Amino acid sequence: MTDTTPNSHNFIAKIVQDDLASGKVQSVVTRFPPEPNGYLHVGHAKSICLNFGVAEQFDGQCNLRFDDTNPEKESQEFIDAIKDDITWLGFNWAGEVRYASDYFDQLHQWALHLIREGKAYVCDLSPEQAREYRGTLTEAGKNSPFRERTVEENLALFEKMRAGEFNEGACVLRAKIDMASPNMNLRDPIIYRIRKVHHHQTGDKWCIYPTYDFTHGQSDAIEGITHSVCTLEFEDHKPLYDWFIANLPVPAQPRQYEFGRLNLDYTVTSKRKLKALVDDQVVAGWNDPRMPTIAGMRRRGFTPRSVRNFCEMIGVTRSDGMVDVAMLEHALRDDLNKHAPRAMCVIRPLKVEIENLAADHLEMLSAEYHHELDLGSREMPFTREIYIDQDDFKEEYSKKFKKKFTPGKRIRLRHSYVIEATSYEKDEAGNVVLVRAKLIEGTLGENPADGDNPKGVVHWVSASHSVQAELRLYERLFNHPTPDKVDGDFMQFVNRDSLTVTTGWVEPALANVGAESNFQFEREGYFVADRYDHSADKPVFNLTIGLREDKSLQAD
Repeated sequence: MTDTTPNSHNFIAKIVQDDLASGKVQSVVTRFPPEPNGYLHVGHAKSICLNFGVAEQFDGQCNLRFDDTNPEKESQEFIDAIKDDITWLGFNWAGEVRYASDYFDQLHQWALHLIREGKAYVCDLSPEQAREYRGTLTEAGKNSPFRERTVEENLALFEKMRAGEFNEGACVLRAKIDMASPNMNLRDPIIYRIRKVHHHQTGDKWCIYPTYDFTHGQSDAIEGITHSVCTLEFEDHKPLYDWFIANLPVPAQPRQYEFGRLNLDYTVTSKRKLKALVDDQVVAGWNDPRMPTIAGMRRRGFTPRSVRNFCEMIGVTRSDGMVDVAMLEHALRDDLNKHAPRAMCVIRPLKVEIENLAADHLEMLSAEYHHELDLGSREMPFTREIYIDQDDFKEEYSKKFKKKFTPGKRIRLRHSYVIEATSYEKDEAGNVVLVRAKLIEGTLGENPADGDNPKGVVHWVSASHSVQAELRLYERLFNHPTPDKVDGDFMQFVNRDSLTVTTGWVEPALANVGAESNFQFEREGYFVADRYDHSADKPVFNLTIGLREDKSLQAD
């Protein structure tokens, strides 16, 4: 795999480099902390490449830690999918998989520490009242009437919360910071709430769960994270992150650094909106090839190298911005062009009968998979009847179609002979259904001896030995460049024609390729054997991307 780890020009890597050079840190420890409440998307791929890449670059380690503080929205399915995504991208986490829930006992003790220090209190305000007391961006909040409870009262009430004696929503534990702070996150944030739900890791041990803000920095401290890297939406949370670190007896002092998140046009990456696409059956699931999830991209035919190269191309900056999806498509097309084996598939078949071959003629032709790479070769059956693409035959010759097959004109069959059309037949609707031709002898890998060389080359398969395959032709899921940034429901911009299922006839060798095998179907596009549905009995190939950029899909 191409080395795409960040270099020192990446501002995060530069910070790490300087910290190591100054002795501020002795070794680098980063982490990737996803919530297991959905599948990872392309934006997470950028974060994965950054966190794991920086650790690799400086011989450090990167932990995988699931932020599992919201069990009602989490599942083992999501955990397994996330682990699979990271491994597929080519990264390895340090040690065992970690969970925020591994630290629930310690976090509970630290909550008690804040109460005893007079820095946390149990608050009985309803959610509606709490919002009213919180104030606005221009108006300071006001203190909760429960803010001055004694340490003893708070300890007793928190213990009742822990014991399950209150209903959900009856009360919360809040940090006592500053209700007049201009930073809303410091206005006595909730650090524990009651959730009487089963947890996928801890079972029914807890009925109170810490919030993300209370969990995140302390988990970093427990693991000795040196550089806690997150996207810019957490920048306003940094003072709270630092407040907890400063006010708790944590074993280390991690630092948070923010970078710009990845926003792609013609794409949505909000987990809530991706979940809506799944729940409303707009797509077939989180790993539908039209989804911007890593699992969906993998099933579409993206390679780990193409995703990592894309993340390197866009860089890491301190500002959010919109990235043209054409950059992602370029990274994919460039990688497949260099590495994908070539093969042949006829999607719109037109039968050609080569009259000067015997009816039972069968000749096995050897064809290499790639003209530059040593990817081996395959045997292609050449028979009297073959299929070419309908568009490769024209009834009359013209300079516009001089590379097409027409009566009296010659064409070369890819990896095969030169043939010349002699006549054709039509059906009642006027469609050409059969072309008769003759094989020009001595043209296997050679030009005709008479000097009448063909103008073009076409792809083909044997009519009797090709294999019928299901082809799933995908286009972009949205037909608007910013579907989630306009008024109204983003669903109105779903491209209802984003999937077409059709049939193609492929070389027999393709029936036995493994799932996730990438190919360039010559003159048709890049395809991949479906990860789940492909089999020798029923080959299924997904269109990954066309051979060249489709200008019709660009924004006006």
